[in-house]
Amino acid sequence: MSRSSGARPGRVRALLRLVLGAAGAAGLLLASAVAVLAATPTPAAGGDPRSSGQGPGLVGDPLFAVLVVVLIAVGAIVATLAYVRLTGGRRT
Repeated sequence: MSRSSGARPGRVRALLRLVLGAAGAAGLLLASAVAVLAATPTPAAGGDPRSSGQGPGLVGDPLFAVLVVVLIAVGAIVATLAYVRLTGGRRT
């Protein structure tokens, strides 16, 4: 006797856990976003503490940040190509 093509109880429970976990994570993100939206974007009364009084500008080293992003991208490409090569590539 064959079973119908309906969902199995174990799969339904797993799906329910996944949905409830995602809803909980979304709730935590929304709760933290409220605190972020409450902050003011204007600098303190004495000016912007990140600069030495010359006004707004770039903070940090933007060239270094771009280099790190490029290195991460190259690393991801190399890791993907290595994974595809080691696992045998596309199977038909």
